[in-house]
Amino acid sequence: MAKETPAYLWLDGKVVAWRDGTIHVASEAVVRGESVFEGVRAYAGDDGKELFIFRNQDHLDRLRQSAKIMRMTLPYSDEELTAAFKALIRANGFRDNVHFRPTVYFGEGESNQFDPSEIDTGMYCLAYRRTRSKAVTEGVKSCTSTWRRNTDVSTPSRIKAAGNYHNSRLAHVEARMNGFSSPLMLNDRGKVSEGPASCFMMIRGNRVITPPVTADILESITRQTIIDLCRDDLGFEVIERDIDRTEVYIADEAFFCGSGAEVTPMLSLDHYPLGAGGVGPITRRVQDHYFDVTAGRVEKYRHWLTPVYGTEG
Repeated sequence: MAKETPAYLWLDGKVVAWRDGTIHVASEAVVRGESVFEGVRAYAGDDGKELFIFRNQDHLDRLRQSAKIMRMTLPYSDEELTAAFKALIRANGFRDNVHFRPTVYFGEGESNQFDPSEIDTGMYCLAYRRTRSKAVTEGVKSCTSTWRRNTDVSTPSRIKAAGNYHNSRLAHVEARMNGFSSPLMLNDRGKVSEGPASCFMMIRGNRVITPPVTADILESITRQTIIDLCRDDLGFEVIERDIDRTEVYIADEAFFCGSGAEVTPMLSLDHYPLGAGGVGPITRRVQDHYFDVTAGRVEKYRHWLTPVYGTEG
């Protein structure tokens, strides 16, 4: 099936036709992958009358954190960017679930330059209609990648930088070639880190266990959302600690989570079935509650939602 191409994208301050979304091949973003980005979801809610950007401010904050470590300067305010996201989604006429990616990039210059007076710094945003994947509803069979996760002393996973995702791609392609879906990655200490573009959680004895932010993971907004929902609403104890590979083999359930992955059940790891080898009951409860929150059906979390077509927030 051919991939749908959106009609518009946002580039350096304005909505432009898809075919006009170009930057020079000599830009540092192209030559060395010097850019940082966010993956953000907008969910249909209020009986299809509205689209809600989920945790918009948190994504903007993390984008600025990535830019800070990379010594990049965002050329727009949060208010300008929020208006841009809304304008782009409206221009494309999206009314169902959307995944969009605001990106800050270095243009023409040299890799050792960072001051705005030395190097051009631009932004663009791509938005796609993205329905719920089969993996989210049915689960995935995973493997342990032979590739280790980026370490904080080399190319920190805390930075959501394009260059870091070469590591993710190597792991994902390897897994697919070996007949698996999303792989699980270990860090350089041999402890569970995360998936190529998603965090990891497992259930043992009604406790939700996840690697700490010091395990070379992205400080995931979805991960923190699920931690909060499990503790505050679902009544589960959540433990953040190191996890051995073999401990996952004996987990009752496990899942990946992230803006793209949402809540994706893991059915097996390295051909070891997790629990009964299907989507577990706790994972399904987490999924259902998460999707209720993102669709605006839980009043206490409406402050996490930024309406695209309405006037709230």
